[in-house]
Amino acid sequence: MKWLFLLIFLLFFVILFGGCSSLKKDYGSFAKCLTENGVKMYGAYWCPVCKQQEEMFGKSWQYVNYTECSLPNRAGQTTICSSLGITGYPTWEFKEGTMIPGKLSFKQLSQNSNCALP
Repeated sequence: MKWLFLLIFLLFFVILFGGCSSLKKDYGSFAKCLTENGVKMYGAYWCPVCKQQEEMFGKSWQYVNYTECSLPNRAGQTTICSSLGITGYPTWEFKEGTMIPGKLSFKQLSQNSNCALP
């Protein structure tokens, strides 16, 4: 009887936590739209806010056009980022050349790119 109770209890948690993970939105089409519309994010591997932006997208981050600006061991900035005048991370660049530094919400990214949110 204890085994049956334990089995039901475990099954309940598997269903509960398995179901919760499916509640996360898929931002793949949104991330692809950003890239198709010329949106780029410039960041640094050591930047905690850049990491937060990446985590917002989850698995869809692979579709975001990202440029690493930091040289290994924080030894300076890449030529591309330096030539663009990027002084903070993250910095988002939009199609018309507008650069917006800082963490942007999905709503802000949508408004600046004309990409619809899922």
